[in-house]
Amino acid sequence: MRLQTSLTLESATTIIDEALRLGRGLDLLPLTVVALNAGGQIVATKSEDGSGIMRFDIAFGKAWGALGMGISSRLIRDRLSNRPTFQNALAAASDGRLIPVPGGVLVETTDGITIGAIGISGDTSEKDEYCAILGVHKAGLKSEPAEVDPDWERSYLSDK
Repeated sequence: MRLQTSLTLESATTIIDEALRLGRGLDLLPLTVVALNAGGQIVATKSEDGSGIMRFDIAFGKAWGALGMGISSRLIRDRLSNRPTFQNALAAASDGRLIPVPGGVLVETTDGITIGAIGISGDTSEKDEYCAILGVHKAGLKSEPAEVDPDWERSYLSDK
């Protein structure tokens, strides 16, 4: 993982606003979005009316875990699914901040330098991740994962 010092407020705002716009367009449950810079500091956050009081902590944990591990929270989930001892160790090392489910994506420059992470919570983890990835792309940046899980997207969007 190559780091740059910061995700700009302008980019973070674009990502958050696009993620929320997508959520409304898909009639998702109220979303909370957190944008962190490469140092794990909050750049921006928004919670829609009706978001539960734990949604910020979950969104933060998804973004923080992705940034801390250098991979998306989806990939963390996939790699840890059969490694409960390591998952417990990560939970302890992170003081419980790591949330290993989809919805936390890395934000990268076009040349692959990680500049921050986005975490979303509010609907199913896959829907949260969908909004995060497309929000990052709307800002002209790259995400990790680079795309939405194609099997999930195909099945979900075909129902719409």
